[in-house]
Amino acid sequence: MIIDTHAHILPQDTLEVLRSRGGEFPSVELIVSEEGQFHLTFVEGKMSRPIMSNLRLFEPRQSFMAGAGIDLQLSGGWLDSFGYEIPAEEGADWSRFLNEGMLAECSDKDGILPLATVPLQSGKLAADVLREAVKAGMPGAMIGTQNKGTHGSLDDPDLDPFWEMAAELGVPIIIHPMFGSDDARLHDMQMMNSVGRVTDLSISISRMLFTGHLTRFKGLVVVASTGGGALPYMLGRLERNYNAFSDQMVDPVEQFSQLYFDSLVFQTDVIQFLTTKVGTDRVMLGSDYPFPIGDPDPRRVVETAGYTDDEVDAMLTDNARRLFGI
Repeated sequence: MIIDTHAHILPQDTLEVLRSRGGEFPSVELIVSEEGQFHLTFVEGKMSRPIMSNLRLFEPRQSFMAGAGIDLQLSGGWLDSFGYEIPAEEGADWSRFLNEGMLAECSDKDGILPLATVPLQSGKLAADVLREAVKAGMPGAMIGTQNKGTHGSLDDPDLDPFWEMAAELGVPIIIHPMFGSDDARLHDMQMMNSVGRVTDLSISISRMLFTGHLTRFKGLVVVASTGGGALPYMLGRLERNYNAFSDQMVDPVEQFSQLYFDSLVFQTDVIQFLTTKVGTDRVMLGSDYPFPIGDPDPRRVVETAGYTDDEVDAMLTDNARRLFGI
């Protein structure tokens, strides 16, 4: 069983239900353009990017999985749809709505196992929704890096109840970068995708390491998506920062060794470096389907990097089965 641990889904049926029940979410608006493109807005804010058909429809996903040799896809939601900026109680209901839609879409289809969305704008409510989602059959969650939507940080003390619940349940939490940035240097040449997401993830998890989250919350399982961003490469710099200013932070190195990663790095020498730092038992296959900057042939980077058969099996199958209880 080849398992892709990094993919996204926002089912068409969920959007159709939202169209008929939109009044239930006063801070959420579904916009359908004259060209038939779907967009979301939150709290009358900026309109989202178009919701790609491959994100909404099952048939293109099935075709991709068959061509890429993937048997099971662990699919989180679409980060642009998480709505962390809307009021907390409404945000919790919105997360439940998204989770129910993913579960309904995947219930009669082989090969897709959805991951929970939670309302990070409230740590307490995020804990409640995570518990409900796991009870409903979701084996973990995918979250964004900025808990207030356009700003915020995962080391926010308000999120402690969520991290406590995740540790208690022992389910993996995949941390995924978010899209927005006020840095104008990232606003052309698709720099937000190629560079901005890497820096966003690296900053977010670095803060969690420096604040000791993996030490404080025993049993917490964190997956750093996109190959951990720049973290493996900059670990020495984080360590040096701690050595120079140890009164301001926690040693990040031991906690770094507790992280898990996906294989979304594209180049064989990069994944070799990653596994040298963390071991092949900490890396799992990831495609980032259906986005253009994802890997259309995600197995290749693992299968052509010179690993043993057992190491390849670990990264393509065994690690994910163990971690997500599949």
